[in-house]
Amino acid sequence: MASCSLNRSRDGQNQISLSGSSTIAPLAAEIGKRFESRHPNVRVDVQSGGSSRGIADTRRELVDIGMVSRELKSEEQDLISVAIALDGVAVIVHRDNPITSLTDNQIAAIYTGDIEDWRDVGGEPGPITVVNKAEGRSTLELFTQYIQVDHRRIRADIVIGDNEQGIKTVAGNPRAIGYVSIGTAEYDAAAGVAIKLLPMNGVAANIENVRNGSFPLARPLNLVLKQPPAGRVAAFIEFAKSDEVHDIIKEQYFVPLVP
Repeated sequence: MASCSLNRSRDGQNQISLSGSSTIAPLAAEIGKRFESRHPNVRVDVQSGGSSRGIADTRRELVDIGMVSRELKSEEQDLISVAIALDGVAVIVHRDNPITSLTDNQIAAIYTGDIEDWRDVGGEPGPITVVNKAEGRSTLELFTQYIQVDHRRIRADIVIGDNEQGIKTVAGNPRAIGYVSIGTAEYDAAAGVAIKLLPMNGVAANIENVRNGSFPLARPLNLVLKQPPAGRVAAFIEFAKSDEVHDIIKEQYFVPLVP
């Protein structure tokens, strides 16, 4: 696929713009770098801000591609969705927290304020610091659907945006609990960050269990478009779907899609 075949943008530059999910953004940026290396006259610009931003910016044609880390909703079926990988959402606590598991009901009770002390779930006495995702984040929607709690009932002590912010918050507070992308959390935990991933419904929170379909809270990582892609955008979409980026997906602790 020759770079000269790609369409030129209005300002004379071959630019591809993406915005949306903070889970997908680092992955898209790495895919973008490799795409640029194959098409030196193309620049890939990636901005995060949450899946809702990805939907809104795509509809308003502010970007070429939106990033949405969930299935499209019924009211979003006007958009085209292309899955490029799979991920899961895991509950995390500080590495030094003696808790090794929580039931779904316990997690729900913690997030609604019905349980406020770690001793009530078998931990050491002390108030629980509840870390929640900001509105507009697909991780929030998936998590609250899973624990069957209306997001308006959540009683958060700290509200965070992206996954890394959530991980840093929990790693810095031995009494905190949060939920983030399994990919990001497993990568950081392996690198020595002071967090641990809790199982959900008895299934260990790891990429292998997302891959084999046993983890209960998994999701597709989607690129979305307002209309069928052409030119440089079509080339980027095909590249992001191809096995040429499977190593990048695995390095980011996500699961490649295998035809």
